Amino acid sequence: MFGTRHRRRRLALALAPVAVLVAACGSGATTGADHGTVVIKVADPGNEGPLAVGKRDGTFDKALAPLGARIEWVTTTPGFSSMLKLFNTGQLDVSGAAFSPVVGALSKDVAVRIVAVQDPAGKDQSGIIATRDSGIRAVPDLIGKRVAVNAAAKGEYILLKALAQAGVPADKVTRVPLQQKDAAPAFATGKVDAWASFLQPYQEAKANGGVEIATEQSIGSKDNSVVVFRTEVLDGHPDIAAKYLEVLQELTARQRTDPAAFENVFETTGPRALSGQRLADALRVGAEATVPRLPLDSDADALADVVDLFYANGVVSRKITAADIFYDLRSKLTPEQLGALRAGQ
Repeated sequence: MFGTRHRRRRLALALAPVAVLVAACGSGATTGADHGTVVIKVADPGNEGPLAVGKRDGTFDKALAPLGARIEWVTTTPGFSSMLKLFNTGQLDVSGAAFSPVVGALSKDVAVRIVAVQDPAGKDQSGIIATRDSGIRAVPDLIGKRVAVNAAAKGEYILLKALAQAGVPADKVTRVPLQQKDAAPAFATGKVDAWASFLQPYQEAKANGGVEIATEQSIGSKDNSVVVFRTEVLDGHPDIAAKYLEVLQELTARQRTDPAAFENVFETTGPRALSGQRLADALRVGAEATVPRLPLDSDADALADVVDLFYANGVVSRKITAADIFYDLRSKLTPEQLGALRAGQ
């Protein structure tokens, strides 16, 4: 009898640390093997921008260490809408995005929220390009053509916005749902006539002979850039989210004054490195970069433009509101934490 109780007691003691670890891991962000450190999984930035400099210099980890957290950089495919499964399964916690793919994500019940918004910059870096053989030279020429878009995200928004501006009914153009990594070869081989794309894939396709027929700037896009967190992480660690945003703000402010230091961060040659006109464009956009800030009431109007366009064209089945999409980080922070943020007060 005593032996049985003794064995049970030893088994309970042996399992106790496991129970504690399981409980900790269930709190939202991943708990690392290094004694309870909270691991925040961030989409890898590649070879340019504030995140790349922060990754290279360890800036985020230094700032987060006093809070018991660190960054894990996660390799992803281009485009926030291609990352939704990673957010759903807890393999990704933070990424840059735009209004449109977050609206699309919430329509699919992906638990993410916007914590910061960036005022428009570099709107000539995204748009619609056509193949040279398509004969497309203006938006009305898209009638009867096949256009690649990442569905319920920026590509689809750009196309629908351009068509509405030109007075072209959306059902006169075939939208081909392809993520950026799949749209690039489809465009290059002529399987689609045009491509509504953005950032590096767009610039690469344009440099390789694509004909630009519209840009976010020319169509009056309201699809502003944002910073997105998995909601569970925000609820469990608002202080970590605030510190991450604070570091990102500081790095972005530095980029504005010294854009060259934020290009070709890891590699100066090779396929990831920029040169020539593409580097010149990137430096110009870097100098125009706006510091991410906590959402303001005025951001709800820009968001509504995206939501209304998607709803009117059956992309989403309900009208998502600012309350659904913007996370109220202000209410979670102390006055000192809020005061440390540079913008959006």
